[in-house]
Amino acid sequence: MTRRAQTRLGILLAAPVAIMTIVFFLFPLVNAVYYSLVDFNGINPNPAFIGLANFAEMIFDPEVWHALGNNLIWIIGGTAAPLIIGLLVSVLLWTTRRGATIYRIIFFLPYVLPGVAIGIVWGWIYDPVSGWLNQGLTAIGLGGLARGWLGDPNIALYAVLATAVWASTGFVIVILLSALRNVDVELVDAAKIDGANPPQRLWYVILPQIMPVFLMVLTLTLVGGFSVFDIIFIMTGGGPAGATNTIGTYAYSQAFELSRIGYGTTLALLITVLSVPFAVALNRLQRRLSLDGTGA
Repeated sequence: MTRRAQTRLGILLAAPVAIMTIVFFLFPLVNAVYYSLVDFNGINPNPAFIGLANFAEMIFDPEVWHALGNNLIWIIGGTAAPLIIGLLVSVLLWTTRRGATIYRIIFFLPYVLPGVAIGIVWGWIYDPVSGWLNQGLTAIGLGGLARGWLGDPNIALYAVLATAVWASTGFVIVILLSALRNVDVELVDAAKIDGANPPQRLWYVILPQIMPVFLMVLTLTLVGGFSVFDIIFIMTGGGPAGATNTIGTYAYSQAFELSRIGYGTTLALLITVLSVPFAVALNRLQRRLSLDGTGA
């Protein structure tokens, strides 16, 4: 094949990806930047140009900083909890032979359920009157802990976060369990003979071998913490009194409830600006570890 033919083939193969990138990423991004610079209410076909006014308002908007704080809690808790629980459970399942397939199905099932269904069902569980959680606490003599979980501004965010952790941990377990299949068991046995205890074998022998996959899961869960929207919107709508608002839910309320499309778009751009650097950095680290031969 001649060099010109190779070039044509390369262009032909890359064209679909390039077109999809332009249509589904670059064009929406340019469109979002345009709306962030105008005062668009969703109706006026010729919105007034206001420059950086939306960005200035965003910086001095106290609700934005409150929502960012909730995002930070979500990023830390919603990333650390599924990764730690998923890693420990996947290692336990890795060493379990009997019933391993059934366990995988049970743990992965919550992840494949629609977010709307999860939010509605857990809303019933948290119901202060007929919810299973309060009834269960009362049945075991802990009725003093029963409360309106989604109506208390101090705990509503953590209640929704617990639901999200329950829903996402199964994905982490299944992915890490697949990576564990490529772990060199002889190294693990050698570490055991040398006197390494289970936590030491996990930290120094097993985890380094699955690190690229672990970083991939970390990237997905971390970026999800920046853009979380659906489960909060379904369970609390950002309430009570904005206690569970994140940038995603606050942007939605500004854009579609208050008809401030320009300001809502500016808030959405903030999510992109914050999340992309983390995703790029973790992706580069993952590729570097893969090229160095570290991991499965």
